[in-house]
Amino acid sequence: MSDLPAPSSTGVRIAGDRYQWLVAWQGCVTAVRDAELRAPNPVVAVGVEVDGVGNADDVVLYRQAPPHTYMQVKYAADSSTPVNEGYLLKLSDQGGPSILRKLAQAWQQLTENGTPVDLALLSNRSPDAEDPLVSLRDSRTQLLVPKAAQQGPRSKKGQARGRWADGAGLSEEGLLDLLKVLRFDLARDVTHLHEHLQMLMFAAGLLFDEGSMHAGADWVARQVADGQRRLSLADVRGAIRSLRLEAGSSRAVVSIATLKPDLMAEDADYALDWTDRFEGASAYVKRRPLAPATWAQLQADIEAAPYRMPSGTTAVAVTGSLRLAPAFIVGAAFRMVAGADLAVVQRGQLWSSAEAYEAPLAPTVDEYALGLGPDLAVAVAVATDPTQDVLDFLSEQQVPVSRLLVLRPPDGAKDNSVPDAAAANALAVGIRDLLRRACRAHPAIHLFQAGPMGLSLLLGNRWNRLRPTTVYEDVNAQRIYEKAFVIDA
Repeated sequence: MSDLPAPSSTGVRIAGDRYQWLVAWQGCVTAVRDAELRAPNPVVAVGVEVDGVGNADDVVLYRQAPPHTYMQVKYAADSSTPVNEGYLLKLSDQGGPSILRKLAQAWQQLTENGTPVDLALLSNRSPDAEDPLVSLRDSRTQLLVPKAAQQGPRSKKGQARGRWADGAGLSEEGLLDLLKVLRFDLARDVTHLHEHLQMLMFAAGLLFDEGSMHAGADWVARQVADGQRRLSLADVRGAIRSLRLEAGSSRAVVSIATLKPDLMAEDADYALDWTDRFEGASAYVKRRPLAPATWAQLQADIEAAPYRMPSGTTAVAVTGSLRLAPAFIVGAAFRMVAGADLAVVQRGQLWSSAEAYEAPLAPTVDEYALGLGPDLAVAVAVATDPTQDVLDFLSEQQVPVSRLLVLRPPDGAKDNSVPDAAAANALAVGIRDLLRRACRAHPAIHLFQAGPMGLSLLLGNRWNRLRPTTVYEDVNAQRIYEKAFVIDA
């Protein structure tokens, strides 16, 4: 592939505008979801290039009550300029105020009557890990304080505070007051912005493919071109209807990350980040909790999720990165018999437990007699066939099972054997119904899975009127499998 030419100044400006329209459309989607889920202080309108708010005017999220969110959106064509003291205090090319001074002036203007505000510098630029203050940014709050306020004036931090205060035109006390509300929302590269926005559209009950995302951003651009700088909730809903973006209802979000951080965690009603509590250096090798963390702790954290949902919640979107055993336990925590409707994105599709299907899809069954005890072993062989690995594990570990049932889709185990949500629901019900009959003579079930994560979630969602079930995870170790969770069914 040949190298791309350097973008022209016009190209950079167009890309920057596009980035801003996407950020604004994200605010519009948030407003829709907030209204449907009756958020405590919802976004009720979105401003774009708003008059009278200083230089924090690029995108404004107007809430029902202050603080409103004022964003300065800064796009960069490359990564040559990180966010650091030099970037923030540099005068404009025409010798005008620096970015930090502009933000300070906007803050002073917006708060002069005592109204609280939320300020954000949003950029695809990365924070400078060597900068005395920017390196102290808390990734959870995106704020530099409290760490930036620590140590005295002669320290490295203190000297940097002095330079920042001078550059912002504030006293050091004033600077720290600014930094209490100024979020540094950084490293939002275009790919991450797209992924986050599409997942937010999914949670808001909208079509979330790339074309739908850009259709929303195009609508924002047209409003700005027409001089419309405040987009009301009614305006946004009208756009969604005219663009035919409706796909369902908004959902509460459960974010569970065990393999890599989840971009939806900040928007979730319940977020669980176990990425640092799973062993392995990358998402490809993370398979089990890293001691002293345990499967039991993870199960307890997941099973707490239904109790953290907004009152009356039934529709739930599951986001994050999960292997099969955790996905199953999430489904079991939000079981259909309790009224839950779960949805997840599987290969770019919406897989919802409420998706209609014509009839249960009965799996084909192979049975292996083992005679090791009274329980029943079950292997769900959908994407690949784990039969020999499961047989070896059961025999070597002397798991107390009398037989193993291997359940496959009618066309056999292959990576595309479950093409969509209807097929996944039909197969999940077919598996459950078969096992309800098969488990009658057994006190417990031992479950092994090889299939799409979405199917595991939907299977757990329907796992009732069975037997207490031990769920195993493929940990790719010498013993292959490891006992992960035990649930009542």
